[in-house]
Amino acid sequence: MSSSTARERFARAMRTLRQTKGLSQEDLAERAGLHRNYIGSVERGERNVGIDNLERIAQALETELIDLIGRSD
Repeated sequence: MSSSTARERFARAMRTLRQTKGLSQEDLAERAGLHRNYIGSVERGERNVGIDNLERIAQALETELIDLIGRSD
């Protein structure tokens, strides 16, 4: 069984939901008030994202933060 970090779970869920909603990284960045390059690096799991930006991204995706992070066992 492979365990993943909250950052990795967030990155996967964020990318999946963004694509499901038909949004580009640029669209999501604009909605969240963040830079497109920042959104890309978050999706690749390269950034340790601050809680305020996690919340901005969740709101821009019209979802709850816990749905993007998930629960660890």
